[in-house]
Amino acid sequence: MTAELPPDHSALEAVISAAIVRCAAGEQSALRVIYDSEAARMVGVAMRILRRRDLAEEATHDAFMRIWRSARSFDPSRGAARAWIYTIVRNQALTILRDERRFGPDEPTDNEMPEPNSALARLPESSALRHCLEQLDTGRRSAIVLAYVHGFSHGELAGRLGVPLGTIKSWIRRGLVSLQECLG
Repeated sequence: MTAELPPDHSALEAVISAAIVRCAAGEQSALRVIYDSEAARMVGVAMRILRRRDLAEEATHDAFMRIWRSARSFDPSRGAARAWIYTIVRNQALTILRDERRFGPDEPTDNEMPEPNSALARLPESSALRHCLEQLDTGRRSAIVLAYVHGFSHGELAGRLGVPLGTIKSWIRRGLVSLQECLG
């Protein structure tokens, strides 16, 4: 069931504010009300900052995750609901922009990128972890090894490997799920 959104600004603000309060109470359908009303504009705000659709969509997705987790902190006496939402998406976009720039592929690095397979080769051939890592595709395996063995952040990996931040996050998340299943 999708709520019909009112055309005037003050009524829309009331709907969004009420939806945030319902999110704080754990009502998932309330997040859908916010999404249906604001997602397209949120992507537009993120696009103006990031200039890339994939990153803008990632910032918007991250913003919705943050809205859901932080809904309890929203206080209507401190500001408008829509302003709160757009502050979140703007901050997410700026975080992505900062990470992408800081670790861009054209930036000089202090040291060379370690070879992920060298860490894999140090594991005993009979190791279950080695066996499971070898079953992962190269991208996921490299991202996991570079993040967990060599300590690279998601932003560093995105910049150094020349892959969007969302792709790195996805590779690591899906790779870890595959490892859990394999080792489980």
